[in-house]
Amino acid sequence: MNLIKSLLLSLFFAFAAHAAEPVNINTADAATMAARLNGVGESKAEAIVAYREEHGAFKSVDQLAQVKGIGLKTVEKNREVLTVGGTPAPRATQPASGKPSP
Repeated sequence: MNLIKSLLLSLFFAFAAHAAEPVNINTADAATMAARLNGVGESKAEAIVAYREEHGAFKSVDQLAQVKGIGLKTVEKNREVLTVGGTPAPRATQPASGKPSP
């Protein structure tokens, strides 16, 4: 019984540590984004990669909302784990239009 508890605790802590790691939208592949981002499946993750390949690296996490199928709500749900570099994205203020600045 103690072995089962130990295994479950190990799995929990491994998952928690993995979930806390930021997802760099400039380097992550589609499978990683689909697995780690809330509301992002394979097709949206592939759209993010395609957008990045066509337009270059994201300058800010808010720019992610320019990808077809990704809205500001999806960005906000995932803001805590999104990054374009080494640190999670800060909460940004939105212009009156509701769309992030490029």
